[in-house]
Amino acid sequence: MTTATGIFEGQWTYRSYTNNPDPKVDPNTILFGFGVLAIKEPSFGTLAGTIGGDGWQLQLKGGFFYGNPMTARFQGTGVVDGEPWAYDYLGYLAPIWPNGVDQRPAIVGTIVRTLTHSTGQALAGVTASFIAVKLD
Repeated sequence: MTTATGIFEGQWTYRSYTNNPDPKVDPNTILFGFGVLAIKEPSFGTLAGTIGGDGWQLQLKGGFFYGNPMTARFQGTGVVDGEPWAYDYLGYLAPIWPNGVDQRPAIVGTIVRTLTHSTGQALAGVTASFIAVKLD
C-alpha cells in the first residue's frame, strides 16, 4: 500500500477542458491545455515542480492536504512568449476502486486563469476542469 507522503510526487499526463455544457461539442474544440505535470514534495505538505507542454512551462508552488480525498492546491506562474502567466489549480486524488482493473493514480480538479494575458484575449477568471494521470 502506498503511504500518503510522496503520493503526488512524480510525472503526470495533464489535460484540461473548458467547462462547456453542450453534450454534442467535439472534445477537441474545448481543450484548454495539455502537457506534463511534474510534481515534487520538497518538504512535508508542500508541492513544487513544473507544468508545461510545447512552447509553455510554468513553475509550481503549493501544498497538499490529507483528507478523503487528498487535496492538492498550487499555482503555476511563468513567462510564456514574453508575457506573464498565472493559473491556480485545485485537484483531488481520485479514489481507488476496490475491484478496479489496471487503475492508475489520477488527480481531477479545476483550474482558473489568475492573470489576463497581455493581449486581452485570454481573460482572468476563465475556468476549466483537468485530469492528470500518473506516468511513473
